[in-house]
Amino acid sequence: MNSYDLYTKTRPVNLFFMVAVPGGISMIASSLWGIFDSIFVGNYLGETALAALNLAFPFVLICFSLSDLIGVGSSVPISIALGKQEREEADNYFTCACIAIVLLGALSGVVLYFAAPTILRVMGADEQLTALGVTYIRVYALFAPATSIIFALDNFLRICGKIKLSMGLNILMSVLILGLEYLCIVVLDMGIGGSPAAVSLGMTVCAAAALIPFLGKKLSLRFCRPRFSFQILGQFFYSGCPNFLSNTAARITSIVINMVLLRMGGAGAVAVYGILMSAGDIVQQLLYGTCDSLQPALGYNWGAGQTGRVKSIIRCCLAAGAAISISGMVLMLAFPEGIAAMFLQEGDSGVLTMAVHALRLYSLTNLTRWFPFGVQGFLIALNKPMPATVLSVCNTFVLPLLLLAVLYPMGLDGIWLNTPITSLLVSVFALVLFRRMIRQINQGL
Repeated sequence: MNSYDLYTKTRPVNLFFMVAVPGGISMIASSLWGIFDSIFVGNYLGETALAALNLAFPFVLICFSLSDLIGVGSSVPISIALGKQEREEADNYFTCACIAIVLLGALSGVVLYFAAPTILRVMGADEQLTALGVTYIRVYALFAPATSIIFALDNFLRICGKIKLSMGLNILMSVLILGLEYLCIVVLDMGIGGSPAAVSLGMTVCAAAALIPFLGKKLSLRFCRPRFSFQILGQFFYSGCPNFLSNTAARITSIVINMVLLRMGGAGAVAVYGILMSAGDIVQQLLYGTCDSLQPALGYNWGAGQTGRVKSIIRCCLAAGAAISISGMVLMLAFPEGIAAMFLQEGDSGVLTMAVHALRLYSLTNLTRWFPFGVQGFLIALNKPMPATVLSVCNTFVLPLLLLAVLYPMGLDGIWLNTPITSLLVSVFALVLFRRMIRQINQGL
């Protein structure tokens, strides 16, 4: 079945199981590298190295977010063009996006490499934390041109209907990175630099493998002679801004919170915050994988004028998101000690106790997280980036920083409760946008 028939003719419920379930598994697999980073560094290098990783990690993710800006931003016009069966236009979007991602990855890598010492000192890191963090960042920066395209290629494979291939490559990437982490950190004793080296090597291998199918002529997308224009680049930035701003704003918020935590609770508190982010990332990536996998389906059907199918796909996505998110909350409440212990060496009892308490408070995020996350994805897929951008910035930047000031008198508990309260408040705003979006779908706008 070709991608057009898959997305526009398959029953929505069947489409969900054919696309969203593998997509969720794929996204979990592709995001495990960050969790492997924390587990290996925390268990084999200790609390200080884990704190350094958590100080540096947001900057690495900002670098990836720049490439994701083009990857996600190009996926929307590509899907809509394929829905209209405008193949040449879709191929040009695809080719221009791949070239732009590699160039942007190289540029961001250079900036990150040279800025690393300064940004860590500004955060308030001491000499030891700065040295560890700089090593961690610089290894990722060196590989940035090769690794930046991996997530975009995953999107493009799903657009072409190659769901199982996408899932297989992401699972392969996780297995490779897991083995390389063990080799670099445990066997070769490379220290904190071994972790980003392992991740980057695994990503590079899988990026090369993901490129191969596009070199033939069997997929819906193929490389062509690029025809760049400011209009095309503007479309990429316009459509990709919600995801980019959401990811970047979230990392800036993490940087500010880490600075507060260093002063409030030292390296141990920073390590605990990293554990919360890693635990929450599993649920978030499942949500992202589910919604992101169905974005091509929404784009195809919106481009084809099938509004009834658009609404059916949205309903399936919201139901799955609620189930995933609430299940994550139950697991965090039931097994906080086991989750926290995955990231710590034996003997870090003080940090473990702090992490268990923090996980119980943080788990409440999952009561409401699924709804604004889903609404943002729907708005992006339907090429309505402005409300999606406002929603994402409120969720990841404006409200968390306001609450950081409001909850400051509560000490560390105020930090752990920041995300649950933010999620609750932003859900109210998301409901307003969702009702407006449904009215526009009904009117075919």
